[in-house]
Amino acid sequence: MDELEARKLALDLMKTSPAVYLSTIDDQGFPQIRAMINLRNAKQYPSLVELLSNHEKDFLIYISTNTSSNKARQIQQNPRVAVYYCLPEQWRGLMLGGEAEALDDIELKRKIYQEGWEVYFPTGPGDPDFTLFRLKPVVAKYYQSLDVCEFGFEGEQ
Repeated sequence: MDELEARKLALDLMKTSPAVYLSTIDDQGFPQIRAMINLRNAKQYPSLVELLSNHEKDFLIYISTNTSSNKARQIQQNPRVAVYYCLPEQWRGLMLGGEAEALDDIELKRKIYQEGWEVYFPTGPGDPDFTLFRLKPVVAKYYQSLDVCEFGFEGEQ
């Protein structure tokens, strides 16, 4: 598989994977992995398709979480993260790595905030416990069966 095909398949995987797995580094230097909602999943979050369609070259992703969570604290202490999208039944996966940054853009938070999130963020997108992180990956590895294609994003940031 060449890089162009891998990028196309990787974007498709990002749009269909039911979850994304986020890896951060804890205080002792160990990786911590957890499942997160996949805001790029077009079927689950159709209202975000247009916003994210502008990031098909740079593979940018947003991660929403509670400001009070361990993952938010870990990212603040060490912004190097990895995310993983997969469809195990198809033996397909995508790892993206880079540094995550917290965003304070209330307009962007309003665009991303979803109905039903009141359970987690009772006062809406301006809730002080609502944090939005952005990851502009610097490295990617796309896996399909026994084939692997690694690519970067130099000049695309």
